[in-house]
Amino acid sequence: MLPTVLVALDRSILYLALPHIGADLHASSVEQLWMTDIHDFMIAGLLVTMGTLGDRIGRKRLLFLGLAGFAGANLLAAYATTPEMLIGARALVGIAGSTIMPSTMALISAMFRDRRQHMTAIAVWMGCFTAGSAVGPVIGAGLIEEFWWGAAFLIGVPVTLLAVLLGARLLPEHRGATAARIDLPSVVLSLAAILSVVYGLKQLSRDGAATTSLLAMVLGVLCAAMFVRRQRRLPNPLLDVRLFGNRALSSALVLTLCTGIVSGTILFVYLYLQSVAGLSPSATALWLLPSTLTTVVVIQVAPLLVRRIRPAYAIGIGLVVQAVGYLLLTGVDDSGDLGMLVTGSVIAGIGLGPLAALGASLTLQAAPPDKAGSAASLTETAGELGIALGVATIGLFGAAVYRNTIQLDPGLPPEVAAAAGDSAAGAFSVAGSLPTDQAQRLFSEVFGAVTASLHGTAVASAAVALAAAVVAVTALRHVAPVGRSSAGDAAAAASTALPRQDAPMARPDRVS
Repeated sequence: MLPTVLVALDRSILYLALPHIGADLHASSVEQLWMTDIHDFMIAGLLVTMGTLGDRIGRKRLLFLGLAGFAGANLLAAYATTPEMLIGARALVGIAGSTIMPSTMALISAMFRDRRQHMTAIAVWMGCFTAGSAVGPVIGAGLIEEFWWGAAFLIGVPVTLLAVLLGARLLPEHRGATAARIDLPSVVLSLAAILSVVYGLKQLSRDGAATTSLLAMVLGVLCAAMFVRRQRRLPNPLLDVRLFGNRALSSALVLTLCTGIVSGTILFVYLYLQSVAGLSPSATALWLLPSTLTTVVVIQVAPLLVRRIRPAYAIGIGLVVQAVGYLLLTGVDDSGDLGMLVTGSVIAGIGLGPLAALGASLTLQAAPPDKAGSAASLTETAGELGIALGVATIGLFGAAVYRNTIQLDPGLPPEVAAAAGDSAAGAFSVAGSLPTDQAQRLFSEVFGAVTASLHGTAVASAAVALAAAVVAVTALRHVAPVGRSSAGDAAAAASTALPRQDAPMARPDRVS
């Protein structure tokens, strides 16, 4: 749990610290983008490699290496004196972070072979990640206001030390049956494929269908095809592509991808809260806490539901509820009243819970035990790609709705009209140069356009959620309810248990 909370805190805190970092280090807008992007690029690009590396050298060993690197890189980031130094530190944080999530998920699979216990453990793991993402901005705001922006990075250091001290005694070592060397050309191809696609999607969300973004995605697809072809020929591949032949595993990955896509709507919820409602970043985080905490609660309840009903139906019903929540967001008006917004967000959070709790568990249970790290990395990679795809597609759609909805005063100066017609941020940046009455009319139009973009993206997300519900019910209906623990499950769990204190000592990897 501790490393999972750590990664979630780190990812969410940076966005609050960024304005302070830009002012203190005199970072340009491009440099600030790289401070956030380089972290995401490194995590997304290295997940497959790190998941397989954990299967080869041991999940506990990889986790501890990642934690040590995570603490050191965050110390470097906290005391960075130039934008370039901070970008480099954030790249190191991303590399270290790519080891943590697959390692923790794979260790859970090694420790809990009983199907019911495994689902509960994964639900707790996911609940920690969700809760950490929610409280990160709140904690970060307090630290930045009380100390300085570097304190937001230092919070991870004591958590890392605690995780290492406890994990050294409590966590078992576990690795796959094969320990062949890592194929470096496969590492390069996987890194190039994922980085190119993620970079292309990020550029697509910012610049539209530009040549750079399209070429990057084409390059990524080509590298992915070369990667898959190479894996099929290797006796010990970096990623066993035969895993995709398992219907439950591949379907769960598709659903995880869909979950990331619909998360693009949260960008417009944030935009509404900070523009139409006029809330500060910390107040925005607090208003979104109810939906996140509701999701955490439902995540813990979901494993109990699938003891009697099939996971397909629990996930499918949840996705339908999520779609209803998104559709309720279309009832939000431009007055800044938050009642309907919070209601819709909470209902959408309730619907997200079953998939968040069960998706990763279904993926891991469908994979052989010695491929748990690879399966975990696939789950995380699907989530990363889904988020990037959601920001790009949902973001572009919402931006298009904004531009087609806003009606600008014909008397505005051309440069002001161009900035205001492009985005809400552009409108706010030029509004100060206008007379009071003209600025008020501009704000009224911007608020209406922002509300319309929220409505449009909410409908798009509801459609994706309903499509995912159909996938869940049709592709996962063969997966039986968890029910009671079977004798086979108990025997499998016993085979991975640690020795008693009076048993002869042995090397941890031999015990596992």
